[in-house]
Order: sequence, then structure tokens, then C-alpha cells
Amino acid sequence: MARFDINYLGCGSATPTLRHMATSQVVDLRDKLYMIDCGEGTQLQMRKMRIRFNRLNHIFISHAHGDHCFGLPGLISTLGMLGRKGELVIHGPKGVEDFMRSILAVFCKEIPYSVRINVIDPFRHELIMEDRSVRVHSIPLKHRIPTCGYLFEEKEGEAHLLREMIDFYHIPIKLLAGIKRGADFIQEDGTIIPNSRLTRLADSPKRYAYCSDTAYAPEIIPLIEGVDCLYHESTFMDADLPRAKETFHSTAKQAARIALDAHVKKLVLGHYSARYDDIEPLLNEAKVIFPETILGDEGLVVSLIGK
Repeated sequence: MARFDINYLGCGSATPTLRHMATSQVVDLRDKLYMIDCGEGTQLQMRKMRIRFNRLNHIFISHAHGDHCFGLPGLISTLGMLGRKGELVIHGPKGVEDFMRSILAVFCKEIPYSVRINVIDPFRHELIMEDRSVRVHSIPLKHRIPTCGYLFEEKEGEAHLLREMIDFYHIPIKLLAGIKRGADFIQEDGTIIPNSRLTRLADSPKRYAYCSDTAYAPEIIPLIEGVDCLYHESTFMDADLPRAKETFHSTAKQAARIALDAHVKKLVLGHYSARYDDIEPLLNEAKVIFPETILGDEGLVVSLIGK
């Protein structure tokens, strides 16, 4: 059963506090790591959570606000000191490229690996990265500067072999790869053993949507319909709705409304305003609308595991 874990490194917002770190997450899918946002302290959180630096090849930045990208210079430098050789790809809107060009020119001139910046259009929903394990699409969001979220869609795996049937028909090992990909087995006398007798269907692919930072934006609902887990910013409580509108952020109730209308399976809150010493009230407000809500927190790991 393939691993699909979301590691929450930081769930705070722009103003630093002792309660929460700046925004960052790491998706662990089939033992490949994909980082989403990289606020200050991200690499320290990776150490605390025992996340291996050498398996990270892609970083997805939502927008060029410091609490989402100020951790990049230190992380890039550390990767160089650890002897990294392979390419690192940073995906994000144009503002992220502008920020990174100066960082790379001044502070990272001698790193022993290449950094490629993939500039994406934050106003379009499109495929921006694909490998053997996942497809990643952008999700246009509504914030003070061009911002996008990300949708991670696991690729369908190969069928599972039924070991007792493989043994019963004495199928050679060299044919197993083809059978996992859908081939039938032909016996020496010409009898065809259908693939459906030898395998069971692969686990249903899982989907994870990341939406931070954004004002209430119901237009994203069709893009995240039915995802297994949605992370949606919940910077404010409903009593501070005017402040949420002013700063282009969301309340916990608004995040829950998006989750409900999109029929997602689980909602994770995050990006909490520094004004709240206690974030339980945000959870309570959200759960009235969408009961399958949990609080994001540093060190949290949410696993999306096939049935």
C-alpha cells in the first residue's frame, strides 16, 4: 500500500509567535517528497520531524509573501552543504522567481547543484508538474498578490497480484510485471487465464488540495471536488470577518463552507492569526458546518491510505 502522508511543519501566519511556525508542508508520496511553501524555520522543522532532505526534489510556493518563502535561502544552502547533486525545482508565480534570482545570485553562487524555477500562471488551473507518482495542478486563489494553491493527484497504481492464483497456475516470475499491468496468462496448452482472475484492482488514487492564502473563493469548489483532504487557511474567527475581507483571508467558517460544498472527506485548518492564543474556537466554528474538520498543528501527519 503506497504511502501518501502530509507532514505539517508550520501552521502560523505572517506575524511570528511562539505557538506556531510559518507555513510549510511536506507531501510524502511513494517515498518522494514534495514541499509546499517554505516559511522561516522550515529546515529546523524537517529535522524535528525526521524528514530526509535528500528525497526533496520539488518545492511549490503559493506566493511571494515572506511567511511562505523566507525559509528558502537557508534550505537551499543546507542542501548544498549536505552534498546535493541533483536538480531542485521551485514552482511558483513570477514574484517567487524575482525573489529567488537575487537570493541565488548573492547567497547561493557556489552551491553544487542546479536550481530551476518553474514560473506558473496563478490565474489558471493547469497541470504544472507530473512524474511517475503524481500530477500537480495549480488552483487560482484570491489574495492581495498573485497566489495559487496546489492539487496533488496520485497516479493510479498497478493491480495487486493474487498470490494464491499466481502459485496455483505456476506463473513464471518474468511474467508478473506484465500481469500487474493488465496482461492475461496463456498456459502451454493455449488456455487463457484472464487477468481478472489473477489480480485485484489497485487502490483508488488519493487527492490532496492545498489552499493558502485566500479570501473566500467558492469558484475553487469544482477544482477540489471530492478530494480526500483539503487544507484551507482559516486565519480568522467569524467575529473578525471584516478584518478577513480587508486582508484577503478566510475565516474558519468560510473554510468549512468550502469543504462542505466541495464534498471533501477531511478538512485541515491552518494559517492562524497571531491574535489568537487559543485556536480551539476556530475548530468549533468550523465543525458546526463541517464535522470532519481538524486543526493543523506543527508535527501533525495526515495519512491518506488506500482501502
